[in-house]
This record gives sequence, structure tokens and C-alpha cells, in this order.
Amino acid sequence: MQVKRSGVVSAVVCLLALMLAVVPVTANPLTRPTIMGTNGMVAVGHYLAAHTGNRILLEGGNAFDAGVAMVLAQAVLEFNLFGLAGECPTLIYSAAEGKVYSIDGSTAAPKGVDFDWFAENGIIAIPGDGFLAAGVPAVVDAVCLILDKWGTISFAEAAADAIRYAEEGFPLDPSFQASIKSMEERFRTEWPTSAEVFLPGGRVPEVGEIFVQKDLANTLKKLVEAEAQALAAGKDRSEALRAVRDRFYKGDIAEAMVKFQQENKFLDATGEAHSGNLTLEDFATYSAQLREPWSVTYKGYEVYKCGPWTQGPVFLQQLNMLEQFDLQKIGYNTADYWHIWLETAKLAHADKDKWYADENFVDVPKQGLLSKEYAAERVKLISMEKALNEHIPGDPWKYNDTKAPAREVSTTTPSAMPFDLADLDRYIALNVHDTTGTRVIDKDGNMFSATPSGGWFTSSPIIPGLGIVFNSRIQMFNVQDRNAAKAYIPGARPCTSLTPTLVLKDGKPCMVFGTPGGDTQDQYTLQTFLNIVEFGFQVQEAIDEPKAVTYNFPSLFFPYTQQLGVVRVNPGFPEDVFKELEARGHKMGWLGGKFTDATQLIQYDPETGVLKGGASPARDKQYVIGW
Repeated sequence: MQVKRSGVVSAVVCLLALMLAVVPVTANPLTRPTIMGTNGMVAVGHYLAAHTGNRILLEGGNAFDAGVAMVLAQAVLEFNLFGLAGECPTLIYSAAEGKVYSIDGSTAAPKGVDFDWFAENGIIAIPGDGFLAAGVPAVVDAVCLILDKWGTISFAEAAADAIRYAEEGFPLDPSFQASIKSMEERFRTEWPTSAEVFLPGGRVPEVGEIFVQKDLANTLKKLVEAEAQALAAGKDRSEALRAVRDRFYKGDIAEAMVKFQQENKFLDATGEAHSGNLTLEDFATYSAQLREPWSVTYKGYEVYKCGPWTQGPVFLQQLNMLEQFDLQKIGYNTADYWHIWLETAKLAHADKDKWYADENFVDVPKQGLLSKEYAAERVKLISMEKALNEHIPGDPWKYNDTKAPAREVSTTTPSAMPFDLADLDRYIALNVHDTTGTRVIDKDGNMFSATPSGGWFTSSPIIPGLGIVFNSRIQMFNVQDRNAAKAYIPGARPCTSLTPTLVLKDGKPCMVFGTPGGDTQDQYTLQTFLNIVEFGFQVQEAIDEPKAVTYNFPSLFFPYTQQLGVVRVNPGFPEDVFKELEARGHKMGWLGGKFTDATQLIQYDPETGVLKGGASPARDKQYVIGW
């Protein structure tokens, strides 16, 4: 890449001035400033990854280059939240094409076992730890696809910082250390390969200690080597990127991964030890997919989500229902506003539970689910006086051009999924699932919004020589009710919780955002979105405002808990509103901290070129850089 040195120096000087600026005399009510710029902006889960993304933009790369480079860096820096063998559902907007794309960077189920295999082996639910939950890693193919179609840099350039952070190390942060501490006993007693990496010298490393991951660096270097060999052999850029993904999915890396989970058994939440079901064929036949994003229009905003292979459409369904009300007239932070918000969330998530699945394998009523008429029917269930503490999916097929399939689709509820978990407390204590986020908008209006997750080191042991672990998203399949939309299907993608968002306004780039948070991701981000578009909050203000979440629906995660009517809110939520909602039947309670979502958001004004970014203080490492 050719770069004008003077431009880079000026940008770096401006960036340092922003970072070193003193707090103004007038107290700022925000937890952080809303960052503004005109040349490009990144908002990401780790400040060193933010440096990586900003560097790529400074050197002339586009949003897609920066997004991929940050995802790869995050797989090293945030290994407790996301790893190289995880997943990366992504939405992008190509300014040159004026088009939004959805990249299905989701895992796929093993093809060698079917629905009946689980019952035959006494497994009534796929646990969230160990090898039974492992699907084919998705990240490497997803980032190669994005670089190939929209990027400008090589894989080697994209992976350079990730390799450096793994090989030379980085200062260990408190949350990374806390994850190691939470797993220390299991590493010592059950997962010796993980102990070798995370307990160097037999101890938990200190905060600020340089933490090195040599095997992970070598795995990334193998991928770079495959690209270099292809280019040296006269292959073009696209063919070289194909060589990268082939080294991972068809070469020695795939062989080592498959061998490790086939030849070893580890204890999981079922109380028994299991090996894995992945085969070399699963790896060789896997590919990330370009899928049509789902979208609705809300007051001039065109909101895009990944399809029902994620929970993303709940955001769209809820917007359609909220559009039936005059939210500005009802007023922000009133009891009526929060009551309507919570009731529409319950209805949208009930549909998610019954209908969402991999469209390549299951008929999903897209037209009906996104229909404004269907939304109008659904809100008739809402009473302003009393909470609807029930789980009531609707019938979207009535609003679909195509007829419903002949088979009856079951609704998965805890009563239909009885679990005999002798040691559930141990499972919960030792298996913390988590996620991060990656957002970019460049000066041309290209947009990148990804929610990387899975492959974190808390769910299965390190694969020796590779420095990575398997993902655990296969737990989201139903293996008890074959008539459920989410019933296990060989080769299918699970309905994942991972749900990035991308927004256009009048056909022009507007916002990218997302948050970790499992089942609550789209609850948090939808509230932030409404804070901006309905109530006029600035970006960081919108993120900082108190949030409310409902747990009225079954979780996508094992053990699929459901708490009818339960609502939790942040401290700072109005106490009079809290009491009024309680009087209406909501089972109110408090979340554990003032900030519990980790939303990152970048807003773009195509008329002025001004970018505005914010990140929740709920995560100690999140960072926004704009210039």
C-alpha cells in the first residue's frame, strides 16, 4: 500500500492530541465523549484492536480491510470472548455498489450424526462445553470471503498485528485474567493443554504481564505462508486467499483439529465425557455464505439484520410493532413507553423461538414475519394495564405469499425440554460464554458491522500445536423435538444469538452497531437506536442511558432457561416507573451494574461526512478512534 507520509503524521498527531486532552472544567455528564471525525472511525472490543483498525485506515485501507484486521487481532487479544475457531456474522455496506450484504460467518453442524444419534446416545440436550457442541470453525473463511470481494489488502497485511500480539505478547488486562482465574481449576484437573498456555510456569499471570501465545501465532503464520506460496507460484490475489482458507479447512490445521476431538474425551455438563463428531469432510465442504439480509423501514431508516440463522429479525419485528405507537408522544422513560417496549419484545422473541432457523434447511415465513400487517395483529395482544407474562408465538404464515409447510412446527419451551442436570451449578460457574464487537465506517461511507464470538478458551481445551479451541454454538440445536424449527439437522447452521446491525437513511449510509450479551443483544441495541432516532440523544448519551431487558422467552443457550414475566433494569432507571411497571405485573428486578450492555455504535452523516462514535463503559477495553 502506498501512503503519503505527511498525511499519516498529521493524523497521528491529531489522534494523540485527542487521547491526551485534559478533562474540561465543566463536568461532562457522559461516561465517555462522543468521538467525532471525518476520515474514518473504528469502534471495537479492545483498544489495541482499535489501533490496528485505525492503522489500516491511515495506510489507505478501506472499512473491510480494517474490519478483518481487527477481527483477527481480537481473536488473540480477546481470546476469553472470541477465538479464531469461532464465528463472525457480519453485515457490510459497499458504497461503490450501494448495496448491503450479509455474510454468514456461522458454524455448521457435523454431518456424520443425525437427530436420532443424540437419543441413541442418551443425550437430551447438547451441553455448552466440551466437544458435542463443536461445529466447523467459521472465522477464517468469512474473513477471506470479505477480503476477496471487498478488501484491498492481503491476508498477511490483515493478520500482521494479530501475529505480533500473539508472538510477542501484549499486557494482560483484568478481564482476561479474571477468565483465566475462573477456569484455573478446570485447566489444572481436566484440560492440561489449556494449562500450558494460560498458566505459564504453573500460575495465573499477573495483570500487566506480557502474555504470549506462540502456537496461535504459528497457526496464523501458516495461513500467511499459504498465501505467500500461492502468490510465488503465480496465483492471483483471489486464488491466494483461497489458498489461505484451504490450508485451514483442507490441510494440516483441519487434520489436527479433527484428530484431537476424535481421539480425546472430556467431561461436559451432561456429567459424562464425550469426544467430538466433526470429520475432515465437514471441514472440506464448509464455506461461509453470502445471504440476503433481512430488513424493514422505520421512519425513513432502512434497518438491516442477518436472517433467521441469527436472532436478528427480532429487532425488525419489534420495530414493526413499535411503529404502531407514537413513542415521542408517549414519552421517553415513562411507564407506558417501557411497558410497550417490553411487551413487543416478548412477542418478537416468542416468534424467534418458534419460527427462526436455517433457511437453507427449514421453511421460514420471512414475508409474514416482516409484514406490517402481522405486526398490527400482534400488538392487539398488548394491554396497557397488565403485563402479558406468557409465551405466545403468532402465525406469520397467514401473511406469506407461500403456504405453510405441511408439518406442524413445535414451540420449544422449558416444559418440553426437561433436563436432569446433576451439577448445573458447576456448569454455570465454569462455562461463561461471551462475545465482542467490531464496527468500522470509512471516509467513503463503506460500513462493516460484525459480532465475533465463540471459540473462547472457557468452553473446551486448547488444541495442542494450534493454540485455538472449538466453538460451542451447536448447543443451540434442539435434539429432543424433531418438529421444532431448531431441531438438529446435519450440516445446518444453528440459530445464533449473534446479531450485528447496519442502518441506511434514505438509501445512504447511517449507522453500524451491536453488543455482546447473548439473548439480550437486540434488546439493548434497539433501545440505543430508539434513543437516537426517536428521542434525539447523541451517540454516547444513547448508549449510557439505563436499559431494561426481559427474560420471558427460552434462552438460545443450554440449558434454555425461561423466566416468564421477569424484567431487569440498570440502576438509574426511574424508581417511580419501576414501581408502576411492577403494579402492571412485570416481575421487576435490578441488573448487576449501572452499565450491562457493551454497545458500540458509529453514526455517519453523508451530507457533512461527520462520523460520531461511542462505546459502552461496561467493557473495560472497548475503544473508539476517529480522525
